[in-house]
Amino acid sequence: MTRLSSLGQGYSALVIGASGGIGSAIARLVEADPACGRLVRLSRRDHPSFDVGDEASVADAALRISAQTDGLDFVFNATGALVIDGAAPEKSIRAIDAASMAAQFRLNAIGPALLIKHFVPLLPKDRRALFATLSARVGSIGDNRLGGWISYRAAKTAQNQIVRTASIEIARTRPQAVLAALHPGTVETALSDPFAGNRERLTPERSAAMLLGVLDGLAADQSGGFFAYDGSPIVW
Repeated sequence: MTRLSSLGQGYSALVIGASGGIGSAIARLVEADPACGRLVRLSRRDHPSFDVGDEASVADAALRISAQTDGLDFVFNATGALVIDGAAPEKSIRAIDAASMAAQFRLNAIGPALLIKHFVPLLPKDRRALFATLSARVGSIGDNRLGGWISYRAAKTAQNQIVRTASIEIARTRPQAVLAALHPGTVETALSDPFAGNRERLTPERSAAMLLGVLDGLAADQSGGFFAYDGSPIVW
């Protein structure tokens, strides 16, 4: 059984994007954790008005959840997309489209920034707390050997910088909090289906269990880091 043993008994959790492949797997595992006292799921399927890229929508969701709970100990953001409105990843710089690039940043960078802004205040100041968001290895600048996928790569890189910068600020008031950007691996989801080829993929349940294990083992001085599903740090 997967446990978040580093959090206290009866911890409160929120999974954003809980209707997706990885998000639903995270939610199931957290719900099954005997130490979890409350789990809140947030997704567009359950709350059609919720839009991670719209600040009023995110603020309203945070206010609603704040009224339902005494705060949150664990927040996991599983939102994100590789193909948005039918626009597939670019194969070259010649394929850049301004509107498609803006859509990538809205979902994969601005969205996580808004979630940090409005949900981190619900984390405790006097004990350990976790905030995780799904990034991608292709967001690593140092690991980029193939090129392509410019808008998606750049948006995930921006997300990583947002997490890193926010972690420095948040440590001043919540010194035990850990923020992390996570690469889930190549997972059997609708996002990766068109691009997986013959590569071996993790099941959502396996990826989710490994991600939770990574988070459970991170120390406060590792906050703001970028980690793979196996716990290895990823170069910026």
